[in-house]
Amino acid sequence: MALFGKPKYTIVRIRKKEIPEGLWTKCEDCGTPIYNKTLEENLKVCPKCNYHFVLSAPERIKLLIDEGTFVEFDKDMLPQDPLEFKGPKTYAEKIIQDQNSTGLKEAAITGEGLLDNKRVAFAVTDSRFIMGSMGSVVGEKITRCIERAAENKIPLIIVSGSGGGARMYEGMYSLMQMAKTSLAIARYSQVSGPYISVLTNPTMAGVMASFAGLGDCIVAEPKALIGFTGPRVIEQTIKQKLPKGFQRSEFLLEHGLIDMIVARKNLKATLSQLLDYLSQES
Repeated sequence: MALFGKPKYTIVRIRKKEIPEGLWTKCEDCGTPIYNKTLEENLKVCPKCNYHFVLSAPERIKLLIDEGTFVEFDKDMLPQDPLEFKGPKTYAEKIIQDQNSTGLKEAAITGEGLLDNKRVAFAVTDSRFIMGSMGSVVGEKITRCIERAAENKIPLIIVSGSGGGARMYEGMYSLMQMAKTSLAIARYSQVSGPYISVLTNPTMAGVMASFAGLGDCIVAEPKALIGFTGPRVIEQTIKQKLPKGFQRSEFLLEHGLIDMIVARKNLKATLSQLLDYLSQES
């Protein structure tokens, strides 16, 4: 019969179209996949849940300082290994690894520039470099930035993104930076002002317990983790469940630890307005 005389059906195999890697990023909060170009255009903020992704120090400078006006301070200052710290990885190895992966020499960039045509001293920490922890170089760079602001009587802005606190690899040398930066802020407040502290995700431990918590005005990005000890450690210590949203910006605003929460797209304009207001007050 003709039915059985027909040739067999040909199976056509269609090659699955390959999707290049690195085009999408999964939101760390809501899990939504976000096209990277959309994420960049939205200043690395999730368009669905408003989660603010971490920005690097250079990205912060680009976001807040007028283009072409930033002059970096102490850019050749390099960390040392005073304790010759050894572990699964030595401190010296960790420094080299993070320098290569971030392109930074340390976890802080300091300098001077214009914010909406207003001259400011500016410092920012970067959580990609040993979690933005404060070792001797970070403390020294921030202290010198504060002292330059006092000497020139210009406003000071520090953007903190430090989840590591005092840097354990440097022991007591690191802990000393908390007192040093706090003293510099106290001296600055006597001769100049204002000082605006911007807290981003995460701002924790020794950084939060020193210069980050001493601003004349403390501003935070939405949903930023802010505190001294992490919530898991606190729960294990007190044997109690912490309230929902504990140590997030919204919880801290409600309880009076910070002054305002500002979305990233509005941050530069808000800082400009605060500078106008606080400069008149001072």
